[in-house]
Amino acid sequence: MNQIWNNFINWMPQLLGGAKITIGLTILSVSAGFIFSVFLALGKIAKNKILNSICSFYIFFFRGTPLLLQLYFIYYALPDFCPALTIGSPFLAAFIAFTLNSSAYLAEVVRSAIISIDRGQIEAALSLGFSRRQAISHIVIPQAIPRLLPPLGNEFILVLKDASIVSIIALQDITKVTQNIASGSASRLVYIPAMILYLVITAFFSWTFRKLEKKSIAYTEK
Repeated sequence: MNQIWNNFINWMPQLLGGAKITIGLTILSVSAGFIFSVFLALGKIAKNKILNSICSFYIFFFRGTPLLLQLYFIYYALPDFCPALTIGSPFLAAFIAFTLNSSAYLAEVVRSAIISIDRGQIEAALSLGFSRRQAISHIVIPQAIPRLLPPLGNEFILVLKDASIVSIIALQDITKVTQNIASGSASRLVYIPAMILYLVITAFFSWTFRKLEKKSIAYTEK
C-alpha cells in the first residue's frame, strides 16, 4: 500500500503539468468560442439572408461532424489540402478545433437567450433613439447573460472532458501524460489519480459557474 501511495505522489507533478494544458486549452477555446458565438448568433437571427445562411451552415457543419474528425483534419489533413496552412503546434491545432466547435454549440445557446428577451424592449429602445446594435448590446445582452451562464458552464465542463482527445496529436494533457506513465511504469493504477484530478477540476469549475450565476441573477434583480 505504501508503494502505491508513493507512486501516486511521484506521478502527481507530471499529472499537474498535464492539467495545466487541459485547463489552459479549455479556458482559451471556450472564451474565444463564446466571443465568436455571439457574432454567429446575431448573424443567424439577422434579416440578411446571405449572412443568415452562412452562419446557419457553419453551425450545422460543426455541430453535425465529430470534434475528433475536425481535430484530425486541422492537424493532419489541412496541410495536404493547403501546405501553407500547416499547423506545427499541437496546442494551436487543438485550440482552433475546439474554438470552432465550441462556437457552433454556444451560438445556439446565445441565440436562444437573445430571442427569449421580450421584443417589446428592443422596440422601446428603438423608439427612444437607440440603434438596433445599441439596443442589443446595452439592453438585450445584459439581460441574456444570467440565462447564458448555466449552459455556458455545461459547455465548459464538456470541453474540459473532451480535451482528452488531444492525446491523439501528442499534446501532453492529463490523458496523454497518464498514458505515458502507464506505459513507462507498467502500472495502470495511474488512471486512479488521473480520474480524481479530472473530478477535482470539474468540481471546482462547476462551483465557480454556480457562484457566477447567483451573482449575475442578484445583480440583474437590483
